[in-house]
Amino acid sequence: MQVTTTINGQTYTLTYNSSTGAYEATLNAPQGSSFNLDGGYYPVSVSATDDAGNTATADSNHSTLGSSLRLVVKEKVVPVISIISPTDGALNTDGKPAIAFTVLDNVSQTSGFSGINLSSLVLKVNGAKVDVSKISSSPVTGGYNCTYTPSSVLPDGENDISIDVSDNDGNAAVTKSVSFTVDTVAPSLNVTSPTQGSITNKKTITVSGTTSDSISTPVTVKISVGTKDQGTVTVSGDGSFTKDITLDEGVNEIKVTATDSAGKTTTVTRTVTVKTNAPVIRSVVIEPNPADAGKTYTISVVVDEN
Repeated sequence: MQVTTTINGQTYTLTYNSSTGAYEATLNAPQGSSFNLDGGYYPVSVSATDDAGNTATADSNHSTLGSSLRLVVKEKVVPVISIISPTDGALNTDGKPAIAFTVLDNVSQTSGFSGINLSSLVLKVNGAKVDVSKISSSPVTGGYNCTYTPSSVLPDGENDISIDVSDNDGNAAVTKSVSFTVDTVAPSLNVTSPTQGSITNKKTITVSGTTSDSISTPVTVKISVGTKDQGTVTVSGDGSFTKDITLDEGVNEIKVTATDSAGKTTTVTRTVTVKTNAPVIRSVVIEPNPADAGKTYTISVVVDEN
């Protein structure tokens, strides 16, 4: 008796085992998953020829033996999750940051993988599971590019996301997670000096104030007069700052800008006028002059401003 089996285009001869009374062979399974094949299996056929030359065959379509001639093969490589944005530790000024990630199955080879099971995809934002139907996905070789934008504004401060997914053969990826900070509020800025609209005869004045941001520290301060940057401004640990600046004769526009580490800014503008020329006394008239003792008189002075 000769018994053979054919699978995936390869024919093998089976050896008779007197202990079991069966013809047997130990074979290597195909390298690729059977998930994407028609029916989800590799069809197997067997042929038995006796010494008289009579042959019997059976395959996966056999009326009684068909179900036992269907070889299911599962690949064992886990999918890979990559979070593109936001990155771990990122500062984000958008309360609804776009979350972008990829899920790829069996990236070590170009074929034979079972593929990503999108129904197994779990995206959690701050521990809350996102409805998978709200996640956009576009197919790529071996998996999907995915995006999701939160429907409501995330809270200021630290936020985290985690992603899980499995392939169609049940291999679960290693959970991927990142933490990032949302900062939608600009830093506070209080300019205590100079006051708006003040007038001075000094071309050097001191700008002082305080700034703070509860989330994105440190805060930096920049001061400019017109288009002229006034140089480095030191901000103390308590948020206070002072800076001597140089003004021009006439009206000066002073801009003080505080920028937090997330890039959000607050600007305060002050207008200060510098007048260094003294007024000119043009004339003085006293009437009557001479005046009667104990009586009233009038003094009139004409002054021009420079």
